[in-house]
Amino acid sequence: MEDARGWSRRNFLSARGLGASAGGMLALLFDDDAQPSNAGRTYTYWTMARRAMACEFSILLPPDHPAAWAAGETALAVIDDMEDLLSAYRGDSLLSYLNQNAARDPVRVDERLYLLLKRCMELYEQTEGAFDASAGALIKVWGFFRGPRRVPTEEERQAALARTGMKHLELNDDERTVRYRVEGLELNLGSIGKGYAIDRAVQRVREEFGVESLLMQGGLSSIRAIGSPSGDDRGWLVGIQNPFDLRRRIATVRLRNRGMGTSGTANQYFEANGRRYGHVLDPRKGEPAGELGSVTVLAPDAATADALSTAFFVWGLDKTAEFCQNHRDVAALVVLNPEAAPRSGKRPSVLTFNLPREDVDLHPDGEPSLTRVLHIQA
Repeated sequence: MEDARGWSRRNFLSARGLGASAGGMLALLFDDDAQPSNAGRTYTYWTMARRAMACEFSILLPPDHPAAWAAGETALAVIDDMEDLLSAYRGDSLLSYLNQNAARDPVRVDERLYLLLKRCMELYEQTEGAFDASAGALIKVWGFFRGPRRVPTEEERQAALARTGMKHLELNDDERTVRYRVEGLELNLGSIGKGYAIDRAVQRVREEFGVESLLMQGGLSSIRAIGSPSGDDRGWLVGIQNPFDLRRRIATVRLRNRGMGTSGTANQYFEANGRRYGHVLDPRKGEPAGELGSVTVLAPDAATADALSTAFFVWGLDKTAEFCQNHRDVAALVVLNPEAAPRSGKRPSVLTFNLPREDVDLHPDGEPSLTRVLHIQA
C-alpha cells in the first residue's frame, strides 16, 4: 500500500511516548531513547518487528506468556499475508488483480479483502465521501503513487474525479464478488490497510494464544492496544508528534483496548508556484486537503481509527466536532494550523473531543503553556 521509496499518508505517532510505559523495552528499538543496560533492569515486554507495507510493524508481548514468541511470529505472519492481499504497489497482489479486471467482470475475492471493502463502503457513507478507498486515480494524477509529484491540469483532475467514488463499486454478498461500474477506477487502501492488517493480527493472537496485553504498531501512524502494560492499568502511553516541529511531541495519550491512527502532511508534500500541496487528498474535490495540522483518532479498532483520521483531516474542524458529538466511542485530538508561520516556534493550538483529561497530556516535554487548549466532551 505504500511506495517502497517511503510514501506514507501520515507519520506522526512517536515511539518515544511508548517507552515510558513499556519497561524500557522500546529503548532497544529507538536510538533517541536508547540507554546503557543497567544491572537489575527489568524488561517488561518482548518486542518483535518486521518490515512490510513499506514500514516497520512491531508487536509488544508479555514475556511471562508461555507462547509469547510464537504469538509474535504469528502476528507478523498475518501482516505478511495481508500485504499480499492489499498492496497497490505489488502487481501480484489480489488488490492489483481486482483493479486490473473488475471493470470487465465481477471478481470473486478473498473473504478478508471482501470484509474490508464492506467496511470501506460503510465508512464512505458514514463520512459522506470524505474517506474514499477508491481514490487511486486521484493519487496517481497528483503523483503521490510513484511520482513525479505535480499539479494536474483541470482536465486531468476532472477525469480522475470521474473514476473515483465507492458509489461505483458493486459488492455482491451472495457471491462475494466485486465489480467496478466505471472503467479506470482504482482502489488504494493506504488510508486503512495498515490498521486493518493490525486488527487481523491482533484478533489472531488473542484467539489462538489468549494474549490479553499487547501493543501492535504499523509505521508511525497506526496502533492497536489491548489491555495495559504491566503495573499500569491506565493503558499504553503513546506520544504524538508536533506536525510543525517533528523533533518534539505535541501530546501523549493513554490507549487501552482501542486503535489509534494519525493523519497529516508534515512529511509528505511538494511545493509548486509558491503553494504547498499535501498528500492527503479530498476525494470529493480531487485536490489536497489542508485546513488542519494533524488529526489523531482513537476508535474501537485500528482500521476505523485510520480511516476516520483521514476523513477528519479532509473535513476540517467543524464536521469533525459534529461527528464526535454523535459518536461517543470515537475520540480525536486535532492540531490546528497556527496563525503565524508554521515553523515560527509557536506551539499550535490543540483541541480534543471525547478524550478524558486524565488520558491526555498536552505538554509532555514540560514546556510552559503556550497554546490555547479546549477539552470538549461531547
